[in-house]
Amino acid sequence: AIVGPSGSGKSTILRLVFRFYDIQSGRILIDGQDIREVDLDSLRRAIGVVPQDTPLFNDTILENVRYGDLNASDEEVQRVIREAQLDKLIHDLPEGLNTIVGERGMMISGGEKQRLAIARLLLKKSPITFFDEATSALDTHTEQSLLKTIRTIFRENSNTNISIAHRLRTVADSDKIIVLEKGHVREEGDHYSLLQKPDSLYAELWNIQENLDLDEELLANDQEKEKDLTDKK
Repeated sequence: AIVGPSGSGKSTILRLVFRFYDIQSGRILIDGQDIREVDLDSLRRAIGVVPQDTPLFNDTILENVRYGDLNASDEEVQRVIREAQLDKLIHDLPEGLNTIVGERGMMISGGEKQRLAIARLLLKKSPITFFDEATSALDTHTEQSLLKTIRTIFRENSNTNISIAHRLRTVADSDKIIVLEKGHVREEGDHYSLLQKPDSLYAELWNIQENLDLDEELLANDQEKEKDLTDKK
């Protein structure tokens, strides 16, 4: 996982790996190969991305998923749809796989859009996967459900999975967490070692977020109690 405050350079790393622009010094290596010496199409085929806002076309669910591999058969598309647990949505739609998602996917929810993006990614079969703030726009319940699906799918393969995240709870189980600050690596390690490290930026961010989450939970509980009292009156 790659984490850090806003503006620390998290998403910039993804853009550099994708070669949207090249580095000015140093090297970026994948399996010992300098990415500037690799064919650009080959490089980008090897990398899959689930972004925060998934780009969808005003077409059917079937064709939006097939965009991950335009040569994929209907059976292959249906398989990855099941793996991404998108089949539950499709079952409830009158047109099923042939349902039009609308301009930029307006006809389906945020969680469903992200599941569609995961199905598309599975179809692409990329050995390297980036999740770029993929769940940050979702509510907590939808986020946890989607994270459970992601962990189940990607723990069963040998891919390199990289999460770029602001919410630390979503990446606490990562093998390695790299903490950025102002474009530099401040610290790295797993969740528990970073929490115990003296003067740890990760621990500071974790405590801030946990306190905010606790405040939100207490506020939600108070609102629920107030609603119950109002209903009883």
